[in-house]
Amino acid sequence: MTTSSTPTANIVAKLWGLCHVLRDDGVTYNEYVTELTYLLFLKMLEETGHEERLPEGWRWGLLAKKEGMEQLDYYKAMLLALGKAPDKLVGAIFTDAQTKLRKPTNLKALTSSIDLLDWFSAREEGLGTLYEGLLEKNAADKKSGAGQYFTPRPLIDCIVRLMKPQPGEIVQDPAAGTAGFLVAADRYIKDRTDDLFELTEAQGFFQRNNAFVGAELVPDTHRLCLMNLLLHGIEGGVENMDTLSPDGEGLPKAHLILTNPPFGTKKGGGRPTRTDFSVTAETSNKQLAFVEHIVRGLIPGGRAAVVVPDNVLFEDNTGRRLRTWLMELCNLHTILRLPTGIFYAQGVKTNVLFFRRGKSDKANTKAVWVYDMRANMPAFGKTRPLTIADFAAFEAAYGDDPNGGAKRTDEGEAGSAAGATRSENEVRWRCFSRAAIAGRNDNLDISWLRDTEAEAEETLTEPEDIAAALIGHLKAALEEIEALAEELEPEEAATVAEAAE
Repeated sequence: MTTSSTPTANIVAKLWGLCHVLRDDGVTYNEYVTELTYLLFLKMLEETGHEERLPEGWRWGLLAKKEGMEQLDYYKAMLLALGKAPDKLVGAIFTDAQTKLRKPTNLKALTSSIDLLDWFSAREEGLGTLYEGLLEKNAADKKSGAGQYFTPRPLIDCIVRLMKPQPGEIVQDPAAGTAGFLVAADRYIKDRTDDLFELTEAQGFFQRNNAFVGAELVPDTHRLCLMNLLLHGIEGGVENMDTLSPDGEGLPKAHLILTNPPFGTKKGGGRPTRTDFSVTAETSNKQLAFVEHIVRGLIPGGRAAVVVPDNVLFEDNTGRRLRTWLMELCNLHTILRLPTGIFYAQGVKTNVLFFRRGKSDKANTKAVWVYDMRANMPAFGKTRPLTIADFAAFEAAYGDDPNGGAKRTDEGEAGSAAGATRSENEVRWRCFSRAAIAGRNDNLDISWLRDTEAEAEETLTEPEDIAAALIGHLKAALEEIEALAEELEPEEAATVAEAAE
């Protein structure tokens, strides 16, 4: 994550400012980032001396020096040629690529501005950092609508620090978005191996070519994902496919799965088409189906951290069967109740489930620890962004063992680790036995603090934050209605529909 004082941050601001040039050309914010990805890819290959990956005759220098319609026509032909490039990754990035630009003056403005950027400083700080900053800027801008593909960096970094990815492990994200989790896992490993120089040649090759795998359904997002991986020294690994289709069965089994799957139901109420699904085969609820994929995608002893909305914790019928099955096959050792307002696009209440796949399929969960980071917290948004410091207390409580095996203290029974007395409304870290959870019909939506969300939302001042809060409440209500309707028999559903009319 870049700060406002770094050269990279200044470059990101300039690049984002160029989007105003394209407004008259009918280019949307997301189209702008995709368009910029094409151009930045070409320029960055020139800057890093890797233009040999491109076919002869289709290079940045040739594009940048052209003028007027000649330049625009060359650019259109260039995109088609690169989509057929022999280099597999180049071909994937430019598959079906088309420019949205119609005015030659706008293309010239982009190529000239990109050429004038401080590329020396950008190389010093890392071109991957620059590109990631652009993706973050796009996601933070509410008008772009890209937040649905973007997990806040402080949350990603917290999860990666706790799960401790290691060299030699396969790390999977079955809903990769722009590759935030995979890039963070790669950075964690590189920081602890002197940028892989402490590894053998074979180990280094594995890290660059085979360690990171996943899937992304949306073609343009997949394009951004591949670009982000490439600029961080990772050669692909994420396929453009639907994880909940039979294609998802081909993803390699993983030592570690880190993901924030899409929320909501499959379009048209469709069910997963995976032949290996048994628990969620009859539901259109995508997040429940993704949890089944994650459990099945782990090797014995493998670990996972997955962001899920509240309904995964409390939904009955399929939801309950999934939770019971999960706690049998895995040790679901930790649940983090996340603050509201950190996901603009979804706007729903979310959690992180931390679990480890058992080496047997029976009674793996003995107890579940719950950390409440939601109650008595400020309303996060534009005026109060989420920071790394917000996770410090949770990380200390979680401990050093990725699998939840560190010594932990139930604050509800023993007070703080230092023995200080706490009021009931300050206790955030509790332990619940498997028997206690069974007594709740395996409902994991566990809270004990007074809900102050409404009070916190009253302090919001930015219209975008207020709108996000309203959207969140409406979406949560709609999802509960959809879940109820799905579980009703057809006759009952018809009766409900008639009554509604």
